[in-house]
Amino acid sequence: MASGSEAHLVEASAEAWPLARPFVIARGAKSEAHVVVAHVAAGEHSGRGEAVPYARYGETVEDALHALRALSGPLSRASIAAALPPGAARNALDCALWDLEAKRAGKRAWQIAGVPAPQPALTCYTLSLGTPEEMADQAASVPHLKLLKLKLGGDGDDARMHAVRAARPDARLVADANEAWRPEQLARFLAAAAASGMELIEQPLAAGSDAALADIAHPVPVCADESAHTAADLPQLAGRYDAVNIKLDKTGGLTEALAMAAAAKASGFKIMVGSMVATSLAAAPALLLASYADWVDLDGPLLLARDRVPPLAIADGIISPPAPELWG
Repeated sequence: MASGSEAHLVEASAEAWPLARPFVIARGAKSEAHVVVAHVAAGEHSGRGEAVPYARYGETVEDALHALRALSGPLSRASIAAALPPGAARNALDCALWDLEAKRAGKRAWQIAGVPAPQPALTCYTLSLGTPEEMADQAASVPHLKLLKLKLGGDGDDARMHAVRAARPDARLVADANEAWRPEQLARFLAAAAASGMELIEQPLAAGSDAALADIAHPVPVCADESAHTAADLPQLAGRYDAVNIKLDKTGGLTEALAMAAAAKASGFKIMVGSMVATSLAAAPALLLASYADWVDLDGPLLLARDRVPPLAIADGIISPPAPELWG
């Protein structure tokens, strides 16, 4: 919305959404998605946005609520970018302002953003970290899903990748190490990834300790996740990473995510559009980035026991654009 608009934050709330099954990554497991929802209003119109505070980045639900509730006065995307750092709180509010602006204008958010209308997109489906046999069983249990994302954990990841490939020779595969590899494992695990037909490996080394990526061949493209938050991070990723994972919870909302996607493309990076485990309300704004993306990873709603009404329509891993009643 334009600066000086009369949008006001009317509510910031916390919600917990149960998962269909425990979600396991290298840093731990969870059985619920804990989200923050921001509501804004202007006259008879209102908008909403959802975000996931992430402990890896020092965020908590309570801190995000406090930051949102501390705001006062008219709000705009420009004013909240100055008031809040990139992260979940700003994401929830930024997306709520986009939703409000679309409803006030009687347009869709992508028309206001000047990007192509979202088209049905194939999303990754995430396999939780487990033994090679467990992960192979997970892969075999979803034969209708053709793009799978393996959560890896360090030791034994070569066997995990091999087992999933053996179970699903038909599937496209990507993998996310969540910072779990050690530098001395890079060459062996990247070779195993190539042998298993992986299309991408996300964040193999810890953010801030990833210089070794510049000194080793990449038989599979390597994607920055924890190392890539906003467009300002891109210059230091050159030579280390081939792709970046753009998540609205890291950028602080759709506004910065669109800027980061354009900058990443201009810099020659491939793009994954991702999200945390959350409802369709969190995934919907990220679909505006799909036209930039080489991979879409917005399967959060598929991991829930229940979703918002109306949800994003997802059939056989294909996500359709959101209804205006959901967002934007």
